Amino acid sequence: MTDSYVRVRGAREHNLRAVDVAIPRDAFCVFTGVSGSGKSSLAFGTLYAEAQRRYFESVAPYARRLIHQVGAPKVEEITGLPPAVALEQRRSAPTSRSSVGTVTTLSNSLRMLFSRAGDYPADSTGRLDSDAFSPNTAAGACPECHGLGRVHRVTEESLVPDPSLSIREGAIAAWPGAWLGKNLRDILATLGHDIDRPWRELPQHDRDWILFTEERPVVTVHPVREAGRIQRPYKGQYQSARHYVLHTFADSQSEPQRKRVQRFLVSEACPACDGRRLRPEALAVTFAGHDIAALAGMPLAALAALLRPTAEGADEESVAGTLARDLVARIEVLTELGLGYLGMDRPAPTLSAGELQRLRLATQLRSGLFGVVYVLDEPSAGLHPADTESLLTVLDRLKEAGNSLFVVEHDMDVVRRADWLVDVGPRAGEHGGRVLHSGPVDGLAGVDESLTRPFLFGQAGGDSGQPGGDGPREPRKPSGTLRLSGIRLHNLRGLDAEFPLGVFTAVTGVSGSGKSTLVTQVLADAVRERQGGSGPEDDDEARPTAELAATEGLDAVDRLVRVDQKPIGRTPRSNLATYTGLFDAVRKVFADTDEARARGYKAGRFSFNVASGRCETCQGEGFVAVELLFLPGTYAPCTACHGARYNPETLEITYRSRTIADVLAMTVDAAADFLADVPAAARSLRTLQDVGLGYLRLGQPATELSGGEAQRIKLATELQRARRGHTLYLLDEPTTGLHPADTEVLLRQLHGLVDAGNTVVVVEHDMGVVAGADHVIDLGPGGGADGGRIVAAGPPTEVAAAKDSRTAPYLARALARLGEGGGRP
Repeated sequence: MTDSYVRVRGAREHNLRAVDVAIPRDAFCVFTGVSGSGKSSLAFGTLYAEAQRRYFESVAPYARRLIHQVGAPKVEEITGLPPAVALEQRRSAPTSRSSVGTVTTLSNSLRMLFSRAGDYPADSTGRLDSDAFSPNTAAGACPECHGLGRVHRVTEESLVPDPSLSIREGAIAAWPGAWLGKNLRDILATLGHDIDRPWRELPQHDRDWILFTEERPVVTVHPVREAGRIQRPYKGQYQSARHYVLHTFADSQSEPQRKRVQRFLVSEACPACDGRRLRPEALAVTFAGHDIAALAGMPLAALAALLRPTAEGADEESVAGTLARDLVARIEVLTELGLGYLGMDRPAPTLSAGELQRLRLATQLRSGLFGVVYVLDEPSAGLHPADTESLLTVLDRLKEAGNSLFVVEHDMDVVRRADWLVDVGPRAGEHGGRVLHSGPVDGLAGVDESLTRPFLFGQAGGDSGQPGGDGPREPRKPSGTLRLSGIRLHNLRGLDAEFPLGVFTAVTGVSGSGKSTLVTQVLADAVRERQGGSGPEDDDEARPTAELAATEGLDAVDRLVRVDQKPIGRTPRSNLATYTGLFDAVRKVFADTDEARARGYKAGRFSFNVASGRCETCQGEGFVAVELLFLPGTYAPCTACHGARYNPETLEITYRSRTIADVLAMTVDAAADFLADVPAAARSLRTLQDVGLGYLRLGQPATELSGGEAQRIKLATELQRARRGHTLYLLDEPTTGLHPADTEVLLRQLHGLVDAGNTVVVVEHDMGVVAGADHVIDLGPGGGADGGRIVAAGPPTEVAAAKDSRTAPYLARALARLGEGGGRP
């Protein structure tokens, strides 16, 4: 009789302690446990890694050679393991040319539809190839904007923000500072321009030449210097302010310089293609009366409605009918996953990790594979409870098609729907790594040491953020109100919003309802601009800014802290020790040892970014890049230092019998004990523990961190700073990737910030968090064009009773559970 289980023996990956476990195939199996318990090490690091290794070994000799460098999982034996597909919640960094259409490959079918079945103009010389309808190819891209749809230019107003100043006083703000700016000013004076006259009084002809000329005259400059300095003339070449800004933005390798000149750029729709990214001949072709740019810009649900008559009415053998049917069928899966509000041209960098994962899940659902293990990383992350129900329906279909589902998950509603539960723990790091339960979900009720058990069976004590309480507490009283009126951006159309100050506010709504737009864009930009900032931050590409009719109450905010889920770094060289600054204190400790002083080693010697101390083979990264030819590249441990990052001489210096590499390998919890008497390091480590990151290693590469972990590292970095005045904290789904027990740890910190007199605004789907808020703003009722309105606002109990809110029934259920003393749902 065939064994229907995947059997693992002796798994030791990361913190797993010689784990033996059996997991049924053809079932919906969920892996649970607190962050760092070892559940991902079992699901991804062991099961998926071994399935991937076996696949590579079956492909070709070159793959076998390379896979040994990547390394096999630390496990004695795995039997009954089918081929596996992983859908991870990774924070990839897609380019601005990547879109919903390219991620799902829907754009390929749409281009083929226009190429083969589009309506061509009468004077057309012939049908265009499908590449001619792609803005990412030379055949299709608009030559003016190179297929980006937007152009960057400068204006007199952007280059000279204060025309009352003279050139000597710095009227041309876009010019660089220091020597080069003075050089350009001296050249203008030599050319005969009046640099002491207010800019607005200069003739328009002179102003245009100074800012926009393409001429590059070379003149001999006789600089006026202080007495006693050599008065030596030199040859200087002039460049206009436009030339300097555009070339610096396009060519500079210095990120600070690019950020600086970006402030002087005006981004607008390309005048040649009107933002549609394609050549005129491609835009002249239509289908159902629309060009391809118009169809790509429609919400997917609307596009399916437009294509359905062709799909249902066209001849079975016709090209148009075949392609339309394929498109409609694939879009229906996306709509079922709650993504019907997305347009095919929506840039991939603007998608959440949850949206990206669901796009890939929909692609897999249409692939028709069976007998495969799908290993999913928190598929419910970033999902409103209403969307989670649709997700579960799709996962059931994958299982019914003959596949196995191994799902790492924190949402207890998803866990309750599983056929099989593997709970790993009991705690994180060295205090976890054991399988506490493997069996039907109900069986976990008898496992007292499981931290998942009380949340799964409604036995947790207390309300959200206030463990041990007696149900919902009385909402705090606001200290003021921040009002934004007439907001226009994306699907927010003339919206008025009020944010109470001095309280904890949760902003809710289904995916695409406008939550992140309202909080992390509109509110953040309004406060930053009021405080003298320069608009959007952290964005290389200038993103659209909101129109606002009026604002009120912004003066009450002294400081803005926006904590997002963007990576803290994009290479293994970045880690939490360097990001938080605690590594400076650690390096100083090693530099102060007797042996380091005797050798003349300074603190810089213990940086893996400095040539004197680092391993030169891997340049201090600890890893070397491994190219897998047709497969995605990966990182492998350095063969010289074996991941230690440093050269042998540096590793001869020890502090309390540990090398600097040993300290980087410690978890935050272990380092907190080891460095307890080093105040600068102890403070950083304590705040990392306070936000539930005690299980992370100090040197853990940024590339291994989830979006939620990156966000909490940023929050911990902020918490260790001295705080003065009223701070507004904005967080986008801070509980993403958190076990309910970890969520309570994080919420204690956030509620503590409010108790200290600050304001916290979170975009959140976790109804337990929302139930514990003082104020709720619910957007909707749907996503995309069906959203963008405030459906309900007020204390959680009021919003839970709102009739038109899709959030209300789920919030009411969470409040009822709190009222019963059952803790967070």
